[in-house]
Amino acid sequence: MPGTRPAEASGNQDEWRARVLADPGLVLDDPEVMRALVLASERAMGGNVVDLRGMAMERLESQLERLEETHRAVVAAAYENLSSTNQIHRALMRLLDAERFEAFVMDLGSEVADILRVDALRLVLESGDAQAGGLGRLDAVLRVKPQGWVEHYMSGGRPTPPRPIVLRQGVPPSTGPYGEVAADLRSEALMRLDLGAGRLPGMLAMGSEDPHRFKPGQGTDLLAFFTGAFERVLRRWLS
Repeated sequence: MPGTRPAEASGNQDEWRARVLADPGLVLDDPEVMRALVLASERAMGGNVVDLRGMAMERLESQLERLEETHRAVVAAAYENLSSTNQIHRALMRLLDAERFEAFVMDLGSEVADILRVDALRLVLESGDAQAGGLGRLDAVLRVKPQGWVEHYMSGGRPTPPRPIVLRQGVPPSTGPYGEVAADLRSEALMRLDLGAGRLPGMLAMGSEDPHRFKPGQGTDLLAFFTGAFERVLRRWLS
């Protein structure tokens, strides 16, 4: 360094050398320092010498970077899964707090939808009475549809029976369960409800403005748990 006297520079070198010898981790834990040392070693050996140790270090560094990326991805996935589990538990606890069926349905479309971070949440019940309706306030959340409607909607009109849980992207049709807000939605999760012997099936529909919120290939374990618990609560109200 300009202006540094030889004795002072030698003293700094001796001090740094003593620190490294006392704690080699100062160098070994610093990738930039290690890389500089390896490059200096390669230059000192010349171009005709194959440095197997340097090649091994490069390979180990590459493997370490991949392991760190995998570790970060696993931690992020675990955190997201834990967060989603907490959301499902909080949503179910909210539904269990309802003391009247009207509150149960209205909470579904407001507080529960907010907890689950979806932009629309609808409950569909089938009825053999084509004229069923007149639900008052419940009309905002509860949809009464004719027999066979749930299977037709979940299968997208295809002849094959739908899966119990369907995740799909795209703008839901205006004839779907969401009403006027359907035009703002870009993905949905549909869960078939088994309401017990002698009852027509139902469906829970979650719609999101995010096209990537629900899409084929995503895991459905938490939604399956939510559906199973919701079915049991709804059966008690319907009985």
